[in-house]
Amino acid sequence: MAEVAYIGGYTPDTDGSGPGITLVELGSLARLGETTASGPSFLTVHPTLPILYAVGESERGTVGVFARAEDGTLSPLAQRPSEGSAPCHLAVDPTGTRLAVTNYGDGTVSVHGIDGSGLLTDVWIFPYREGAHAHQAVFGPDGVLHVSDLGSDEIRRYLVGDEVVPHPAGPVRLASGMGPRHMAWSDGHWYVAGELDGTVRVYEVSDASGPSGGQWREIAVVAASGSEGHNQPSHLEVSGGLVYVANRGPDTISVFSGPEPERVAEVPCGGVWPRHFAIADGHMYVANQRSNGVAVLPLRSGLPQPAEEVFAVGTPSCVLPLP
Repeated sequence: MAEVAYIGGYTPDTDGSGPGITLVELGSLARLGETTASGPSFLTVHPTLPILYAVGESERGTVGVFARAEDGTLSPLAQRPSEGSAPCHLAVDPTGTRLAVTNYGDGTVSVHGIDGSGLLTDVWIFPYREGAHAHQAVFGPDGVLHVSDLGSDEIRRYLVGDEVVPHPAGPVRLASGMGPRHMAWSDGHWYVAGELDGTVRVYEVSDASGPSGGQWREIAVVAASGSEGHNQPSHLEVSGGLVYVANRGPDTISVFSGPEPERVAEVPCGGVWPRHFAIADGHMYVANQRSNGVAVLPLRSGLPQPAEEVFAVGTPSCVLPLP
């Protein structure tokens, strides 16, 4: 089958206008199907099984499990509580045995076991103090689960094995007022987008195997956008040696060199309020939440060009390409 993408977003019952999960063929942008789901604001897939997982971003959050057919269509298999409110991100560990879910509303992180068929089993629940807003879950190269907490300006860490426990060295404290949202690891560095202060910060990590779990040292901080006015960076990704950041407010995509970032480009995102983006097959696909479309930006030497097309879909918040 051709390369496809799943698009998640907000539905009428979660203050949006999307249909649930939309399946689209990349290249032709043909709409291949829609699967009903409540507020599937973020999606991920199992690394080896034909299974897709989706959060249900509502006050009583949920996690949905879907089977993927050979043609990409989805069939619901199960749904369970996310163990918190307003889940906004989820990630499967590289072994395919754990699913981490971040609940933005109350800061709770839940880690669910995954059985051999892709269904969810036992669960570990980590509530947090008032004001916490867990936003993204990323499994680092050492297998440690890293969770950005926008409300407490820290990266929470968990050891994932037969049991899941908080890292004995505790969380990593970042700059006060930063509001860490999304992050990415590359070549010994963590790149973190600060939603509240409009920055990209770079951290060098040393001695990851030691008792401290790796010492984070901030080596650079830059404005995520060169535009004037308020900016709330959303998604950050590293690809091909370049750092990409979506800017909500300026409605742009910034591109930086690394690890000590220098802005090499900033281009319009092809819509309004770029919530998320994905890179696939020489293009960037930007989920522009407030203009109800996914913009297709060609990449030339890694730099996004003006949008060629826009795939119309209500309040998109996540784009997940698959071969």
